[in-house]
Amino acid sequence: MRYNWHCIVGFLDAVRARVWLADGAMGTRLFAKGIAPGRCLEELNLSLPALVREIHNEYRAAGAEILTTNTFGANAARLAAHGLEDFCYAINTAGVRLAREAAGAEGWVAGSVGPLGVNTLCNAREIFLAQIEALADAGADMIMLETFRDLKEIHEAILAAREACDLPLIALVSPDDEGRLADGSAPELYAIQLADWGADVIGGNCGTGPQSIVASIQRMAAAATASLAAEPSAGLPIRREGADCYPCSPQDLAQITIDLVHNGVRILGGCCGTTPEHIRAMREAIASVAAGRWARST
Repeated sequence: MRYNWHCIVGFLDAVRARVWLADGAMGTRLFAKGIAPGRCLEELNLSLPALVREIHNEYRAAGAEILTTNTFGANAARLAAHGLEDFCYAINTAGVRLAREAAGAEGWVAGSVGPLGVNTLCNAREIFLAQIEALADAGADMIMLETFRDLKEIHEAILAAREACDLPLIALVSPDDEGRLADGSAPELYAIQLADWGADVIGGNCGTGPQSIVASIQRMAAAATASLAAEPSAGLPIRREGADCYPCSPQDLAQITIDLVHNGVRILGGCCGTTPEHIRAMREAIASVAAGRWARST
């Protein structure tokens, strides 16, 4: 297993020192560049690596310091729907390599792990373990669990990550409008449990829109002892002329970024519908907070 200067102690010290900017949506950009819905996006790490690398480079140029691998659905359960389960290791290691090429010596690479996409947790830990071991073997700097709605499922993923490696672990859940998960768990509860189970950084991503993330982060902050991360979406998509349009503009997300920083978030990025333009606006918002030039919207 390969490690570099982004060891766990260095990472946690860095997060405590200042706010860090992650990238935005991968799927949104792939669709915008002509990839058809329904295709296995993670397999593009093997068949169209230049396209995936291009998107990583766009986010790096926009100011992203943490690049997330194109491996969200690269677990055996999801890959099986495309007949690609035997390519789990290859897809994940290629995902790390492509992100690393764009991140360069100063950027960080987060190995993305999403939910299994099935209605059973049978063998869940084993499936997560195989994916996370591949990401760690390939040299990811950290593991990012994202868009989890089931508290039991993310628990299995955390246990698998802790068995697989010693890399820093970010655990993000996707709450509803009231901040709750599918089982009804409230932010005050899962903020404590995620950290107790072994996550180094906790938070939320996607959700029903940016405000659901802001609301849940505010409640998590009151209970959390771990550092916080947030990657809001650009809102729920609206179908117009055969394409998905997202209501949250880069300027809207910049203001939300200021609110999230005010609530103690140390890692910020974007989820569905966000683009390099959103990330660039978030970078400028973070800089304005650091310079003391900011105003809360709420």
